[in-house]
Amino acid sequence: MESSDLRSDVIILGGGLVGLTLAIALDAHGLSTIVIDPADPEATLTAGFDGRASAVAAAPWRMLQAIGVGDRLAGKGCPIETIRVTDGLTPQALIFEPGEDEGAVGIMFENRALRVALRETALAAKNITLLMPARPAAVERDGTSARVTLADGRRVQAPLLIGAEGRRSPTRDAAGIRIAHWKYDHAAIIGSVIHEHPHQGVAHEIFYPQGPFAILPLVDDAEGRHRSAIVWTVAGKDAPAMLGLGPRAFAAEAAGKMGGLLGALELASPLSSYPLGFHHAARITGTRLALVGDAAHGIHPIAGQGLNLGFRDVAAFTEVLVEGARLGMDLGDAQLLARYERWRSLDTFMVAAATDGLTRLFGVPGRTASAIRRFGLGAVERIAPLKRRFMAEARGETGKLPRLLQGERI
Repeated sequence: MESSDLRSDVIILGGGLVGLTLAIALDAHGLSTIVIDPADPEATLTAGFDGRASAVAAAPWRMLQAIGVGDRLAGKGCPIETIRVTDGLTPQALIFEPGEDEGAVGIMFENRALRVALRETALAAKNITLLMPARPAAVERDGTSARVTLADGRRVQAPLLIGAEGRRSPTRDAAGIRIAHWKYDHAAIIGSVIHEHPHQGVAHEIFYPQGPFAILPLVDDAEGRHRSAIVWTVAGKDAPAMLGLGPRAFAAEAAGKMGGLLGALELASPLSSYPLGFHHAARITGTRLALVGDAAHGIHPIAGQGLNLGFRDVAAFTEVLVEGARLGMDLGDAQLLARYERWRSLDTFMVAAATDGLTRLFGVPGRTASAIRRFGLGAVERIAPLKRRFMAEARGETGKLPRLLQGERI
């Protein structure tokens, strides 16, 4: 590489929510990154680009605060005070509530608010170079370094390359990393609604044989109207018809699924649809390479853990790299990458397997299956240690917690 080439400690391919969070976490500890993404920020930050909302669990929220993103999100998220899980519209529910000193289970943010806060933080960081939009044309990795040539001829170099491009990661595919994957033949209909009654910070997960229906609390709009995000899982073949419903017809259908829970509804945003599937990489590292977020694992949104798994990747990998740097190690050293692989592989697999199992269990039709599900929900409600385990998972506090997830810098 020529002396004019851009150099950094880490190159991150993918400037989405997880990729930018990793860059910011590394910057907070003095490590430099170059973030490369072909998407134009002018497009990705518009209100209509991504209408989804995400639940940031309690532990990842502590990380965002520790690395300086939390202040930019002040007042933009809605705390989740309670999670209520039911099999259909039965009054019997599994209810998760935090203890007196634990704080909210998580915070609901619209994805656009997360994108804006992360980009503003990255732009203000002294150790982050954003090449967005920029398209990688060639990637090389060997025993000495990782090198990326961009389509416009610029070249960048670092000891380590991170693949953070999402489910269809070209970096993962180019590295020959195999994935286990399947489709659920379902689609998620995403949107937000204005409703008559306040949600009281309660997130509802209502399970139907056709798929789960989630109601997720959002902050009130500028006029003080109550809002929630909905994630409605439908059969893939039904998604086009659902998207084709007019706003009133859709609101009426959604109100029926909610059983009048929040009173009268009206649609507050355009609808979008995403096909649902599962994938899990056979490994998440290679020669001077590591995968984070959806490049490494993608799960059904049934438990709202997809983004939080990516944030857990960020926290663990940041700790590995920062400690390695302090010991004077090459950041692409196989020992560091092996430590990250060991730390994250079991956690991501267990969450993915549990999520897939829930998806299949709650998708079985018939009274007998419903009776079994309701018995299971009742058992978890009654058995305190089991309920605490589920609660810890929802808060992102299981396994060996990286220091960032405890709210501490490394």
